Order: sequence, then structure tokens, then C-alpha cells
Amino acid sequence: MKKLRIAVWHNLPSGGAKRALWGHVAGLIRLGHQVESWCPEMVDKKYLPLGELCREHILPFQPATYKKAPKFFGWVADARHVKNRIAAMRAHCSAAAAEINAGNFDIVFANSCVDLLAPSLARFLKVPSVLYLGEPNRRFYEALEESPWAAPTGDPGLVRLTLNSMKGQHRRLLMREELDNAGRYDRILVNSFYSRESILRAYGLESEVCYLGIDTDFFQPTNEPVEKYVIGLGSLHRHKGAKLAIQALGLIPAAQRPKLLWIGNITGNVSTAELTEMAKKSGVEFEIKIMVKDAELISYLSRATAMIYTSRLEPFGLAPLEANACGTPVIGLAEGGVRESIVPGENGLLAANARPETVAATLKKMIEDPVLAAQLRSRSRKAVLSRWKTSTAVERLEAALFDVLASTGHRK
Repeated sequence: MKKLRIAVWHNLPSGGAKRALWGHVAGLIRLGHQVESWCPEMVDKKYLPLGELCREHILPFQPATYKKAPKFFGWVADARHVKNRIAAMRAHCSAAAAEINAGNFDIVFANSCVDLLAPSLARFLKVPSVLYLGEPNRRFYEALEESPWAAPTGDPGLVRLTLNSMKGQHRRLLMREELDNAGRYDRILVNSFYSRESILRAYGLESEVCYLGIDTDFFQPTNEPVEKYVIGLGSLHRHKGAKLAIQALGLIPAAQRPKLLWIGNITGNVSTAELTEMAKKSGVEFEIKIMVKDAELISYLSRATAMIYTSRLEPFGLAPLEANACGTPVIGLAEGGVRESIVPGENGLLAANARPETVAATLKKMIEDPVLAAQLRSRSRKAVLSRWKTSTAVERLEAALFDVLASTGHRK
């Protein structure tokens, strides 16, 4: 099989998607492919920079500035701000594409954009392209916490309805850009069958499942003693479910109740003070740690009684498999992509719904059955080794890239 020249593009924050991209790039290079990467200048340059693996091109991203609109016309400022960011991202992608087009690359492996989800890069490419997309912009396509398209409650009247419609213009601009950009790629790859369905619902476009993997040399048991805490992993955004985890633990009898340790890369739209107060009222011992070092994370994962994974409609969820790779079982929700990675009785247990009492009962089942807990711990890493290794994921990605080249009539 011939080796490829692959151009990679991304605009990813710190977190699971960036770790997955790092694994993909490192794996492609190990297979003998030549890789160069492009990204805008505002990316987190400290978290797994691809420049440590390959040549990385960091190009400008410069939205136009403007005077602040009066408070009453804030919706005008929102729309103008979005238009400027779309224009700036197009300018960045145009510059990146010009360099890629001139670089004799066989294929482009684009990844998500934190602003637009589906980046505008393919508009300007003359090279076959693949987009690896974890999910569409979920705030446009889901009702968590509230649908952005619903009319105001009650009888708002014509004036209020008109203002409400105008206030949503910035969302419509972002949504249109996302839809148009996604359709320009030769193929969209996704991380789960759940994500494939989400892309179809949101975009009306076909996509192909290309499962991710876990670096089992990096994530492995430390063989430290297991301690009486459960671990949550994710940013402090509402859909990550930290509140649900606290509510569930509050329903566990005090004598059995483990501590909740929550680790995240970034804070979000749920305040640490709010969660701390909620935990105090529920009688839950609660600790938050932000941006822990990798060695600490692996130690915390290895020592935990279990991971409590209460993230809602997670497209795939790398964190549960990272816990499994460290020998720790997962208590998750039977929704989203987690249903494809957590097999009840093998590497964890799944709560049938997101009611706190159901999650509590699922966790309590493992706490009260030492034999089950021991079986889950012994099986968790084996499950990752058999199905979810990074090396296997990279082979799947490589096959998908060659398939795109074959289907577009390019080099095989």
C-alpha cells in the first residue's frame, strides 16, 4: 500500500476530541504517512500540540472589530459578530487551503471547528477531503436546556415575536454556514452510530462510522489500592451531568456513599459554587479539580471505585473507555454513543434512564456486590484491549482515507 501525504486541519479545544486527533496523527505517522497540520492561531497551543508530531502551520484568524451596539439592539451586535467570525474563518481556511493545494497532498483530514463545527476549509480545496465530525452543533438541534427555535411563552404579540425572530438571526447564520460547509466534504466520518444518526437528522447528509480508540500504553492501571470515591470527567457544562451525579450520590445511604471527585479541563455554564452548595445540601463529599496533569489523571482513574458518567446524549465518550483502560468500571446512562462502548456486566453498568434514583440504584448494585465489582474491574481493561485500541482506530481511519481516494478517482 502506497504512503500518503496527508494535510490535517483542526480548531479543537483541549479535551477528548484533541486527544483523539493526537492519536490519529501519531498513528498515521507510525504507519509511514507524511503528515502536516494547519490550525488557526487561537487554538490551545499547550494541550497536545500537533507541532510535536509533525510540521504545524499556525495561520491568522482576525475577525473585524466594530463599535458596540446599543443594549436594546444587542441582537444586531450578535449577528454582526457572527458574520465577522464566519468571514474571518473563511479567510483563514482560504489561506490554509491555498497552502495545502500547492503542497502536493493526496488528501485532507479535517477535524471539527470550535466555532462552526463543520469548518469552511472544503470550500477552497482542490484535494479530496474527509471531515471527522464528533457531532453537529448540538445547541441548534437539541432541546437541552431549551429549544432555541421555540416562540416565547404565552401570547407574545407581533412586536415581541418579531424581536424574538431577529434575536435568533445569529443562530441562523451559524447554522447555515455549518450546513453548507458540511456538504462540501467528500466524506464525513463520525465516532458512533448515534452520531451518524445525529448528522443525518441535522444535515440530511450521509456519514460513516469510524470508531475512536484509546492509547492503552498511556491509560493503564497504576495498581494502587482502590479508594472510596467515584470519578466524573468533563467540563462543567450542564449537559455533562455533574448535578445529576450529585443528586444520585445523595440517594446512596450515607454509610455506603462514595465521595465524588470531578475532573475537567475547563469550567462552563455551571458554577463550582453552585455544585459545591448542592453537594453540601445532599450530604455528598465533593471535590473539583481543573486541568490536572496526565499522570495525576491516570492515578485518579485507577484508584476510583467507578466512573460515574452522567453526560447527556454524549456522541461517543472517550472518558469511559479511558477509565476502563485503567481497570475502572463505568456507571453510565443508556443513551447516546455510550450504549456502543459500555457493555453491561462487562466494563460497566448502564442506568435505564436519567432519574437520580435510577442512577443511584445502578451504582448501588455494584457497591453492594463485591463479586460483581471485582468482575467488572477485571473485565474493563480487557474490553478496551479487545475492541478499542488506538492502533485499531488508526487502521480504520487509514482504510477510510484510501477508500475516499478510490471513490473520488484519485491515487489508490
